[in-house]
Amino acid sequence: MSKTYETVIGLEVHVELATKTKIFCGCSTAFGGVPNSHTCPVCTGMPGSLPVLNKQVVEYAMAVGLATNCKITQYCKFDRKNYFYPDNPQNYQISQLYLPICRDGGVEIETEAGKKTIGIHEIHMEEDAGKLVHDEWEDVSIVDYNRSGVPLIEIVSEPDMRSAEEVIAYLEKLRLIIQYLGASDCKLNEGSMHADVNLSVREAGATEFGTRTEMKNLNSFKAIARAIEGERARQIELLEEGKAVIQETRRWDDNKEASHAMRSKEDAQDYRYFPEPDLVPVVISDEWIAEVKSCQPEMREEKMQRYQTEFGLPKYDAEILTGDKNFADLFEATTALCGKPKKVSNWIMVETIRLLKENEKDPDEITFSPINLAKLIELADAGSITNTVAKEVFELIFKEDIDPEHYVEEKGLKTVNDESELRTVVEQVIKNNPQSVEDYHNGKEKAIGFLVGQTMKAMKGKANPGLVNQLLKELL
Repeated sequence: MSKTYETVIGLEVHVELATKTKIFCGCSTAFGGVPNSHTCPVCTGMPGSLPVLNKQVVEYAMAVGLATNCKITQYCKFDRKNYFYPDNPQNYQISQLYLPICRDGGVEIETEAGKKTIGIHEIHMEEDAGKLVHDEWEDVSIVDYNRSGVPLIEIVSEPDMRSAEEVIAYLEKLRLIIQYLGASDCKLNEGSMHADVNLSVREAGATEFGTRTEMKNLNSFKAIARAIEGERARQIELLEEGKAVIQETRRWDDNKEASHAMRSKEDAQDYRYFPEPDLVPVVISDEWIAEVKSCQPEMREEKMQRYQTEFGLPKYDAEILTGDKNFADLFEATTALCGKPKKVSNWIMVETIRLLKENEKDPDEITFSPINLAKLIELADAGSITNTVAKEVFELIFKEDIDPEHYVEEKGLKTVNDESELRTVVEQVIKNNPQSVEDYHNGKEKAIGFLVGQTMKAMKGKANPGLVNQLLKELL
C-alpha cells in the first residue's frame, strides 16, 4: 500500500520598502540607475562611517504589522549578522534577530478548500545587500552597490501552508495589503518582493515535521508553484527510496524546472549575531502606534463592501476592481468626476483589462488620466458618439491619454442626429439593396440588420443607430 504524504510549507517573504532613501543613509532607493551611483561611505561599508535609522522604515514596518494583526514590539533592537560575501560591503548585515519589530500575527486566506488563517511568526527590518553581476564573456563578476542598504522587511510565516495553492493565496493577500498601504510596489520582476520557500514532507497523520529545505531564486508566482511541486516530488522520492532529506538551501532553475543544492543550511549561531553597536534601541510609544494606525487606508474587504453599498456595484465588479489598488484608484477618481459608477466599472473591467492583456502590461503601467476616461463616458452616455467610436477613441486614450472631446471635435466623429441628413442616406441604401428590402417584406426580420449595417458604413459609423432603425422601419 503506497503511503500518502503531507507537504508542510513556511515562507520568508522579503519586501523592499517604498522609501525615497535607504535605511541607514540618504542615498536614493530608485530602481535602475548607473551602477554604483546611488552610494555613499555608509552603504558601501567604508571604515568609520555610521548608520542613522530612517524613521519611515519603522513606520512602514509597523503599518504592515498592524495590517497583518501582529503585536508591535515596543522596545526593539537591531543585530549584526556576520557573513562574508562580495556584495555585502561591511561583511555583516544589520538585521533583527532577538527583538523583531512585529510578532505573532496572521492573515486569512481563501482557497477552494475554504478559509484558513496563516500565522505570521515575525516581521523584522533589515538592509539589502548589493548585486553581483556575472559577466560570462569576460569571466569576471562585478558588483553594483546601488541596492546595498535598500530597506527591507522580512515576513516570516508559521509552517501553516499545505499546498502551492495556499502559498499563492497567502502571497497574493500579503502583496495586496502592502500595496494598499503604499509600503512597497511588490514587483516580483524587479525584486521588490520575493519569497524563499521552506518545505518538508511527512507521512499523513505524523506530528513531527520532516527535514526541510529552503528554495531561493523564485521571482514569479508561477515559478514558486512549480518549485513547490518539484521539491515535494523530489523529497517524496528520496523517502520512498529509504534515503534521508538533507537540510540545505537549494536554487530553483525555472528553465530546467529543477533545483540544485547551493549550500548546507546555516543556523543562527553560524552568523555570530550580536546587538548592533552603532544603533540605539528603537522605543515605540503607544502614541506612535496610534498615529500609524490612524493613517491606515481602507483595505480591500472594506472597499468591496463600500463599492456594493455606496455605488450599487455587483459583488463580481467589486472583487475585480479592488483586486488591484491601481484599478480601485482609477475607479474612484473617474466616478468622482462623472458620477456613473457602473459605466466606469464596465470600461475598466472590459476595455482597460483587454488592452492591458494585449499590450502585456500590468495595471500599475496605466498612463491615462481619470479625467479623460470620465469625458469619454460622458460623450458616450449623452449619445454624442456611438459605442464603436467610443471604443476606438478609448484605444487612443489608453495609448496617449488624448482629450476625447478635442479629438472627437477635430476628427468630426460626433454622432449624426440630423434626421433629414440620415433620411437621404437611408433612402439611398434602400434603393441600392432591393434584395434585402424584398427579404424584409417577406418576413425576414434579419434583413433590417443588414440595412442598418450598410447605413452605418455609409455614415462611417457616426449615425445614431436608434434613429437609423426608426427611419428604416418607417421607409420600408
